[in-house]
Amino acid sequence: MRLAMCRWGRLSQLSSQKRLPKRVAVVYISSMSRLFRFTLLVALCAGWSVASQAGNWSSWRGDLAGTGIVRDGELPLTWDTKKNVRWRVPLPDRGNSTPIVWGDKVFITQATESDKQRSVICFDKKNGALLWQKGVKYTKPEQTHKTNPYCSGSPVTDGRVVVANYASAGVAAYDLDGEELWHRDLGPQEHVWGNGTSPVLFGDICILYHGPGPNSTLYGLDKLSGRTLWKRQIEEKDDAKRVDGFRGRNGGINGAFTTPIVVEANGRHEVILSGANILWAFNPEDGGELWKCSGLNPLVYTSPVYDGNVVLSMGGYFGASIAVEPGGKGDVTAKRVWHDPRSKKNRLGTAVIRNGYAFFANMSGFAECVDMKTGKVVFEERLPSTANNAASWASPILVGDRVYVTNQSGDTNVFRAGPKFELLATNSVGEYSNSTLAASDGAIFLRTHKSLWCIAE
Repeated sequence: MRLAMCRWGRLSQLSSQKRLPKRVAVVYISSMSRLFRFTLLVALCAGWSVASQAGNWSSWRGDLAGTGIVRDGELPLTWDTKKNVRWRVPLPDRGNSTPIVWGDKVFITQATESDKQRSVICFDKKNGALLWQKGVKYTKPEQTHKTNPYCSGSPVTDGRVVVANYASAGVAAYDLDGEELWHRDLGPQEHVWGNGTSPVLFGDICILYHGPGPNSTLYGLDKLSGRTLWKRQIEEKDDAKRVDGFRGRNGGINGAFTTPIVVEANGRHEVILSGANILWAFNPEDGGELWKCSGLNPLVYTSPVYDGNVVLSMGGYFGASIAVEPGGKGDVTAKRVWHDPRSKKNRLGTAVIRNGYAFFANMSGFAECVDMKTGKVVFEERLPSTANNAASWASPILVGDRVYVTNQSGDTNVFRAGPKFELLATNSVGEYSNSTLAASDGAIFLRTHKSLWCIAE
């Protein structure tokens, strides 16, 4: 049996340079049968996903595929401002990004209006002590919405580098001790609602959607140098016949604020991006288009999510939703599993999936359950709020059969991940939040506009 060199992403020579950790290598054995090679590939990828997640929350949604699933134990069911609070630290300014965790460190992105800084802040996971803060100054005007502070994109790490998207201020990478490795200027971003996309690390490649705006582009960057490996222009055309919440508006607002995911399907890896009007799939190694599927509306907030069989993509502002099987070629619109042309609610948070059902909270503060096979809404139940603001911008996380999702009042509602709605708990810290929860080693990390909280029993 002849073994080919290990690869993940681009390749073999990088392994010899120790640029790729062993656990992210996929071994291809040329003399094996195609079926056996595929089985091995799936097993290794599954092993990597679980191993990379254990004890770490490396990205906005926890893992490469953006599942939002906690795989390393239980989380507290109840808490308040004192109960089950391990530590709380004040933050220098408001922000919507999500914490990430690696080892004994917690990282967030942070913009400070007073000194025009955009930075990554690193805290000690055990006690919340400030370890370092590094970033860039940006004084040029940049459009955004008052509810969307700069640095809304979350950082990402693989234990070697921490990468942060500063939007018009560029993208930067640091080592875990705060030394800047590189900083790239990808040009200004222009949209009335600003930016909110997070980078993704696939082996030695940093994948970043630089959008929305007139020059929306999906980049593949070398994670150690910032050098452009590939890029794809992403069209963001408006639709005169749109049937979403902007129907009838001349030149309706369009653009995508989503973070791409990387999944394995039919023996290959795919970068999947929910764009304006179109769900795209690209080769993560060279950016080549694999397939596309029409049916979204021109305004998209949520990221795609994959349950192992079907990719779910939901448009924003009462927009369309589609489900499609990955692994295809060319235009697969005619092969959609289902298509819902217009939702009854405005959807911003990305769903979690369990046992064939997708769960999330919409912007009106209702918990929704959608059948992955049909797209039908199974339940829609209003979630409680302690401060009369049940609106939710956050994406949920899933722990066993529990869904955790935070609203703007700083309440985290916990409900059962099943086809019948069952509220389990409502926990409030009394601080405004638009952020998604992170989890690591039985602890919850909650970012509000005032504080970073560590919640653990």
